[in-house]
Amino acid sequence: MDRNYHVFSDGRLERSDDTLRLVPDDDGDKQYIPIENAEAFFLHGQIDFNTRLMSFLNDRTVALHIFGWEDYYAGSVMPKRGQTSGKTVVNQVRAYEDSQHRRQLAAAIVKGSIHNMRTNVVYYNGRDHDLDSVIEDLEAAATRVDESLPIDELMGIEATAKKAYYRSFNQILPSEFQLSQREYNPPPNEINSLISFGNSMVYANCVSAIRATALDPTISYLHEPGERRYSLSLDIADLFKPVLADRVLFRLVNRNQISESDFETELGSCLLNEAGRKTYTKAFEEMLERTVEHPTLNRKVSYQYLMRLEAYKLKKHLLTGEAYDSFQRWW
Repeated sequence: MDRNYHVFSDGRLERSDDTLRLVPDDDGDKQYIPIENAEAFFLHGQIDFNTRLMSFLNDRTVALHIFGWEDYYAGSVMPKRGQTSGKTVVNQVRAYEDSQHRRQLAAAIVKGSIHNMRTNVVYYNGRDHDLDSVIEDLEAAATRVDESLPIDELMGIEATAKKAYYRSFNQILPSEFQLSQREYNPPPNEINSLISFGNSMVYANCVSAIRATALDPTISYLHEPGERRYSLSLDIADLFKPVLADRVLFRLVNRNQISESDFETELGSCLLNEAGRKTYTKAFEEMLERTVEHPTLNRKVSYQYLMRLEAYKLKKHLLTGEAYDSFQRWW
């Protein structure tokens, strides 16, 4: 898999021959960033760029993911699709319009999401934590998932499971990172800030993964398609947040690699500062590069590639009718 690059400086990003050049606002040294083997660029600073750069990135099929005010995910500038298929999009829309088919896919996503939350809790339950009640609540939620339920009820079950799951954070994490309730827009404290930032990283990577297929990222099944968002990325991201974002969070906090000094508070919002974002994104990218033996491909694949495989699996289901079993961590 190609790699991601994160840019934190303020300045101008421009093409320089066959590579990229970052010209910082503080008159610092220009930085050259290789375009070869780049999957996407994540812009966390205030960056100017022009159409010449966009044309260059489009030719190289490299995406730009932009993080704006308070480092929220603001949007993506996507290159031309790696694949184009009218038949795929037609079948994708038909599955959405067929209420039974949509419920089937939504239920599969919720089942996968709850399973992956549970694997995290089970992991820590055997490490000097008493999380049996959380596991029981997650298992109870999983048994309630049924393809006959309407979408709003399926989302309600997932929300109930997440509420139980977040209870485990207070045992897994130290006292200064306790989660009383999930809050965002803006996050009021360090733990909510970490969760929000990690979730946005997963979402943006899912946007890139879907781009590699012929799927339309705005047509989804669990989350309602809406304006100005890639709702299919929300569906797929739900499967990978526990495996990627939460495991990175637990590791960084419990190893004291991120502390309260890595945040800044202003006007009721608590956000990672630049040092904190660099620490988190470095650990997140290392997580994406990890590999695991795939049970059906019979080879090692990276965590990053698992997201692309999930998009391909959904596409195959839509085109062939092969059963869609959502990603559930097996290792």
